[in-house]
Amino acid sequence: MNFSLYSDVILLRDLPEEGLYAGYIGTVVEQHNVQGLETGYSVEFFDMIGNTVAVVTLPMNCFRLPTSGDRPTVRLMANAV
Repeated sequence: MNFSLYSDVILLRDLPEEGLYAGYIGTVVEQHNVQGLETGYSVEFFDMIGNTVAVVTLPMNCFRLPTSGDRPTVRLMANAV
């Protein structure tokens, strides 16, 4: 499965060094095809007011598409105020 440019995806693993955790929703901003490697994606993650939190590039298996069973939630980050 490939993700479309600008589609929302859900992160499947924690990336504490980036301040990102499994379940965060990001937007695909670039697809990377390298012969012999799994397709990779650059995904941008935002806070709830539209500021970029991080942009990461990871293989496709680190993301999934949202489903109708997913619900948005809010977590206040300690250093976010």
